[in-house]
Amino acid sequence: MKRSEIIRFIDGLNGTEASKVLTALLDDGTVSAKKMYEAAIKIAANIDIDMVSKRVFNALNWLDYDDLNARAGKTRYGYVEPSDAAWELFEEALDPFVNEMKKCQQRTLPSAAKDYCIGIIKGLWRYQEESSSEICDWFEDEPGAFVERVVDEWKEGNPDNADIAEVMLVAKMR
Repeated sequence: MKRSEIIRFIDGLNGTEASKVLTALLDDGTVSAKKMYEAAIKIAANIDIDMVSKRVFNALNWLDYDDLNARAGKTRYGYVEPSDAAWELFEEALDPFVNEMKKCQQRTLPSAAKDYCIGIIKGLWRYQEESSSEICDWFEDEPGAFVERVVDEWKEGNPDNADIAEVMLVAKMR
């Protein structure tokens, strides 16, 4: 079988199948645990800042009036202000990115967490500057406020001073 066919087959495996293959390789001694760990760290720590930024921008830019109207107004529990509903939508769109940043911190991948943080911040600033979303006016103050929140949550991972300085430069740019 050709190498290209093998790679194509392996690329088609789902997460569970790939995990079983890795476990089998470890169990039969084909690959050492240390070598597999080093490869996993290399892959997990390789965060594409521009891709994170683009994904954050898109997650926010896709929000529209239908999303806002579904949350705002009279409900059986009272009245929800459109600005409150907008903030909820904003947070919900960004939570997966913040959670991924925290996951990097929990895995003790400080460089990856920093890059993820920078990607989120750049996506927020891009949204503030370029958004064509129907409801971007409802998020007037949110990007800046959320940048601060993201930085604060990232700092909980105890980054070093050089990383803090790098992130703060990005956080303050507009």
